[in-house]
Amino acid sequence: MNDQPVIEIENLWKSFGTNQVLKGFTMNLFTGENVVVMGKSGSGKSVLIKCIIGLLPVDSGKLMVLGKSIPELNQKELDRLRMDVGFQFQGSALYDSMTVRENLEFPLRRHPEKLQGLDRNKLVEEALENVGLAHAIDMMPAELSGGMKKRVALARTIIMRPKIILYDEPTSGLDPVTGKEISYLMNAIKEMYNASSIIITHDLACAHITGNRMIILHDGINYAEATYDALSKSPNEPVKAFFE
Repeated sequence: MNDQPVIEIENLWKSFGTNQVLKGFTMNLFTGENVVVMGKSGSGKSVLIKCIIGLLPVDSGKLMVLGKSIPELNQKELDRLRMDVGFQFQGSALYDSMTVRENLEFPLRRHPEKLQGLDRNKLVEEALENVGLAHAIDMMPAELSGGMKKRVALARTIIMRPKIILYDEPTSGLDPVTGKEISYLMNAIKEMYNASSIIITHDLACAHITGNRMIILHDGINYAEATYDALSKSPNEPVKAFFE
């Protein structure tokens, strides 16, 4: 990891009408690390990553992604930046009418500049190989298990070679064994691509396996930040609640 954060958030505020969700949230993400963000339902975890990717405008605060100030970017600049930021949706978000191959080709067709003379078929095959699903290339989403859908969605994310991956509940809806498999796969992806990730999760096993650091998002702020093991021993009540 280097000393220059790929994501730098300082005193970030975001509200919806009178409902203040983020109330001065601060965090950094460095190259080649996974940071897990945990918080109660409705605490603002998904709002946070939607702000990071520019899907939601922020009220105030510093929000830098890969050296760019998100609030200051126009739509064209945002679209360009998003090519370097993979967003892993909670429900996998595969296109039901497309085969696995076509789902992976979709972002490449939208951003042909990412190909840079590379063979599209080889990129698709490599991405599926890296998530252990080479055999599923011509299957339809309806034929896939929940875990397979998560793997395909991950393959579709990494095919763009993102520098940052934002995971929104990557193991939700999975049994514990499959959830752990996906968590270990996320670590493998980090090593293969030197990607940096923010992982939103309620899954303690996923947090333990993937997180270099953990942040507890409570009352709109970065309430506590440390390793999983350190936080699991915290006597602080809002932190203890996640480990009981």
